[in-house]
Amino acid sequence: MYNNLFSAGTKAMVAGAFCVGIFISCKKDKGNSPNPPTSGYDTSATVKEDSLKYLMYQIMQVTYGDGGRTASRGLPTYYWYSQVPQLNLKDPNFGTADNLLTAMKGYAINPTTNAPYDRYSFLDRTGAVTNQLMNGVSAQNYVEGTGKLGLDYAPVLDQSGKLHLFVLYADKNSPAGLAGLQRGCEITSVNGNSSFSNTQSSLQSIYNAISVSTSVTLGVVKTPGAAQQTVTLNAVSYNVNPVVFDTVFTVTNNTTKLQEKVGYFVMYTFTSVNNSKGQPTAAKAALDQTFGKFTSQGVKHVIVDLRYNGGGSTNTAEYLDSALAPSSAAGKVMYTYKYNDKITANLNTVGLDVQVNFPSNTGGAVLKDVFFIVSRSTASASELTLNNLKPYMPVHLIGDTTFGKPVGFIDFNITMYDANHKPSIYLADLYAINFETRNANGEGGYYTGIPIDNGAKALDYVNVPWGNTALDQNLEQALNYISNGSYISNLGARMAVTELAQSPYGQLRTAIPNAKPMNGFNGMVDFRLSRAASRLK
Repeated sequence: MYNNLFSAGTKAMVAGAFCVGIFISCKKDKGNSPNPPTSGYDTSATVKEDSLKYLMYQIMQVTYGDGGRTASRGLPTYYWYSQVPQLNLKDPNFGTADNLLTAMKGYAINPTTNAPYDRYSFLDRTGAVTNQLMNGVSAQNYVEGTGKLGLDYAPVLDQSGKLHLFVLYADKNSPAGLAGLQRGCEITSVNGNSSFSNTQSSLQSIYNAISVSTSVTLGVVKTPGAAQQTVTLNAVSYNVNPVVFDTVFTVTNNTTKLQEKVGYFVMYTFTSVNNSKGQPTAAKAALDQTFGKFTSQGVKHVIVDLRYNGGGSTNTAEYLDSALAPSSAAGKVMYTYKYNDKITANLNTVGLDVQVNFPSNTGGAVLKDVFFIVSRSTASASELTLNNLKPYMPVHLIGDTTFGKPVGFIDFNITMYDANHKPSIYLADLYAINFETRNANGEGGYYTGIPIDNGAKALDYVNVPWGNTALDQNLEQALNYISNGSYISNLGARMAVTELAQSPYGQLRTAIPNAKPMNGFNGMVDFRLSRAASRLK
């Protein structure tokens, strides 16, 4: 099959690249990528794209070690490889590696939804995703979700149908955060344009300006009634701080009549707590600071707000779980992995993990329970986090059903090698589904999302700042449960007739469903497995 994929010249190049092997990414920074040789080597765009298609297909469907010539090493890595037929990579429908990947994702069908299981696999052609998730350093090139300027925003419609823009969150270390932008700020103009409309072209123009460009000038009203300010944001690299807000509430338990401390924090991404060199990142520092505050104030309940968290590194999920779980979980199963049948049959030789256990220092927080605020944008490593805790403590879910991604990635760095068997041209990082996870009770498979608690539905008013206990329905639900042992029934209607009349923010607004940039990157990347997977070669 593979002898007929490419022309003779391309085959020689690809064979050289393939025989040497493929990097497993421990650090990806486009600026540090190998430089192409100056002569004697075909580095045309066509050759590079053909190489990427070939090597991606090998990794997913055959093996990236020896072309599948031996049983022990002929290991496809794609979770649903067996449902993908043999494909002709010269088919004109596969003009790019992305076209090929899209086709491969369409074969494994979920009988519950009659839609493909794989809504997730993708190619990162810049290395920006890997560098941000693994090293906790934002890239000046575009990363789906927060963009380069460090903020996410929501388009909303008022009662008259006029389009408004509100900041959902801003990373404290980003250009947006340092400019004082935070949740609830209204964006009144983008590069001088204040004529927004709910049309595809207008929404796309706004999206490109805020989420994709390297510089944007915004008109903003930071608080209701304040004067408009003009803010210019320029993209820079910064250490990602995933905790955008945290505080401690004091709540009266109406059963015991005692006051109890409730810790609340908002986390928008799961950048790794340790970088490629094993050093702690800003994410670890932020989480340590937050839980240090909670411990010093005697917090007994924690509310983790993951409503916009599309996931990231599994080691951050593990770190968060170990901080939240009771001491009785120490040393016990946190979650298990499920691979495709061929990798499973060769686990003894490939060295991939079968399970992850809670560390011995689990249980420092001594909590009564934990609440997660979730939504359709809560995905992957976020879902892993809450699912892992269910066997060991009371876990409450508030808001809306989660996205649904019980599967994860091993990051494969695909690089061309030259005639001297040296890495020369970085092509892409491949994120194709490689494993599924289940908690200690064997619970998983939530491809259509994890449902919230009965009666815990809450709307997300995007123009209400973080921590507002009167107008944030999600917070209201959690705090009411802590006080009274139940959720608030018919909360939306009650809000409309009481709090709305008192709101300093005017009309409480929810985002247009599924509008960009919401529901951006959805990932669960296990960089520990990425390192271990090098043994497959």
